[in-house]
Amino acid sequence: MSGTQATAGDGVDAATVRRAVEVLLHGGLVAFPTETVYGLGADADQPQAVAAIFRAKGRPATHPLIIHLARAAAVQRWARQIPSPAQKLINRFWPGPLTVVLPRGARATDLLTGGQDTVGLRCPANAWAQSLIRGLCAARGDDAAAIAAPSANRYGRISPTRAAHVRADLGEKPDGSVDFIIDGGESTLGIESTIVDFVAGNARILRPGSISRSQIAAAVGGPVQIAADVAKTPRVSGRVSGHYAPTKPLELVAPVDLIDRARALQPQALGILAPSEQLTRLGATNLALGIAAPAAPQDYAHALYDHLRQLDASAAARLLVAAPPSGELWDAVHDRLRRAAAGSEGRIIDAD
Repeated sequence: MSGTQATAGDGVDAATVRRAVEVLLHGGLVAFPTETVYGLGADADQPQAVAAIFRAKGRPATHPLIIHLARAAAVQRWARQIPSPAQKLINRFWPGPLTVVLPRGARATDLLTGGQDTVGLRCPANAWAQSLIRGLCAARGDDAAAIAAPSANRYGRISPTRAAHVRADLGEKPDGSVDFIIDGGESTLGIESTIVDFVAGNARILRPGSISRSQIAAAVGGPVQIAADVAKTPRVSGRVSGHYAPTKPLELVAPVDLIDRARALQPQALGILAPSEQLTRLGATNLALGIAAPAAPQDYAHALYDHLRQLDASAAARLLVAAPPSGELWDAVHDRLRRAAAGSEGRIIDAD
């Protein structure tokens, strides 16, 4: 069953949402847009439906899911404690691209949390996502009903920012894994939510996103850490070393080394993401596809996964990405590219 494409602006087709809610009520999987990426959702209170997410993605059972809520007030039904800094972030950034990791309440089962004592909660801003979650709440007569959803792609691969990406990765039943795909157009941000936890006391960023460290520090009125040691933090989505990966080897290369590296790989066909001036200077006969990298961090993030998919689908045998500029606003892009290189068995060559 294919969903109807979004109308102009934030227009949401009510009939499409009703069909999607029915699928969720009957234990099915719905792929739906958020402002970050497309999610693969199930009713968070139906264990068999949640288990189907893991089968569809090939996702390890120990890897927790993010619980998507319609309202900030619902967090009290899923978490047993909300530290004051967490409440400040919720007040400031919900609905929006922020996931908070809190001590789990009884409703957050082991299946949802990967057996941990924490749960990741988010309230998305996308109109389709809001309509879907609110529709589920209304149908069940429960304002805290929620959708459990990771990104709607094969585990470890490039996240989807369009419905077409979901169809290509997971497909629709009867041939694919998804019962219903809502086509809500392209995700506006194009990169996953910022994940923040408070287990160590102060706010700690587990995964960078479009909400920056400075913004979080301003909201909580205190210091913000960047979590580096995975072994000492809760497991959360997108934090394994190899993730967001294309099927072809991807190398993240320092911009000054890009031309030499491309020439060294001749005669292999290459797909390259780099600033336009570098592509112009490249002059490589082995360039299968060159994509000009956006100059602004928000534009780069918005287009990143679409660009990686284009490169991966090209005739290139290997992919090269010129490392973007450094700085706080580029943290999320660097995080995704480093994990993509690791997950594709590519390399990171002096990219700092």
